[in-house]
Amino acid sequence: MESGSRPSLAQFILLGTSSVVTAVLYSIYRQKAQVAQELKGAKKIHLGEDLKGILSEAPGKCVPYAVIEGAVRSVKETLNSQFVENCKGVIQRLTLQEHKMVWNRTTHLWNDYSKIIHQRTNTVPFDLVPHEDGVAVAVRVLKPLDSVDLGLETVYEKFHPSVQSFTDAIGHYISGERPKGIQETEEMLKVGATLTGVGELVLDNNSVRLQPPKQGMQYYLSSQDFDSLLHRQESSVRLWKVLVLVFGFATCATLFFILRRQYLQRQERLRQQQLQEEFREHEAHLLSQATPEDRESLKSACVVCLSSFKSCVFLECGHVCSCRQCYLSLPEPKRCPICRREISRVIPLYNS
Repeated sequence: MESGSRPSLAQFILLGTSSVVTAVLYSIYRQKAQVAQELKGAKKIHLGEDLKGILSEAPGKCVPYAVIEGAVRSVKETLNSQFVENCKGVIQRLTLQEHKMVWNRTTHLWNDYSKIIHQRTNTVPFDLVPHEDGVAVAVRVLKPLDSVDLGLETVYEKFHPSVQSFTDAIGHYISGERPKGIQETEEMLKVGATLTGVGELVLDNNSVRLQPPKQGMQYYLSSQDFDSLLHRQESSVRLWKVLVLVFGFATCATLFFILRRQYLQRQERLRQQQLQEEFREHEAHLLSQATPEDRESLKSACVVCLSSFKSCVFLECGHVCSCRQCYLSLPEPKRCPICRREISRVIPLYNS
């Protein structure tokens, strides 16, 4: 079998890579779709006087996946902002992020690079309470840092650029890293901010708790309302679905291209085999009817036209089977009529 009859290594790599990428994207899409479906099925509960009554009637005094919205209120103490006066909250996150330019030896370009060099998060216990005054009900929020969407607000942000001497600049240029500066950020969950919580709602000893749900469902403490949160998740699902369809189509197109090429090559091999069979039958018929002198002439005749003498040696296969005119008439890329190997060089054959 000739080397071009089976898929190349590049085709196998392309097909394998596109298949793996499609499988990974499909797995992520399934996870996103499941999260959106679970969020869509969460039970909406109003934060009001009847909250404890609803939970006391629920199985196990628990709603496994509930949506509740309220205002943030600290239980005892609050956290004060380090940079903004009269800014109080219940969660505070301080971040120092380094920014620099890194030389890419592959693309020969300077690329932006950043990394967090220090981060500290402070929390104090807090509740969710109704926006209306005079409603004596509160929901204690447990493990807020386990939330996948913690609604923190940036209250302070400042960039401190690096000061470099000429010697430092030369050294950084040689090393391939040029510092740009340090960005300092403070984020807080302010007292009084509106928060949408999605998790397990439990009634325990006349107190209501919101905690991370079981069975692998997502825990949310978002500054967005529930409809916006659900819309964002559904938009993410649609994006991953489009990516799966695009890469899935690319995989199918690659597979179709490989199979079609294999089919055409197989059809060409069958056609060549049929032509060789017809030639051998025709040659045998002529030899059976020819005189001894004609038989010697037929053995030296071109296998293509059977009228001129063989005058070409094909390399690298070494077959002598064609005259010069038939060789020039072969389609590109020229292949030996006997073995179908590609002809790299032709040597004239002279009969004395």
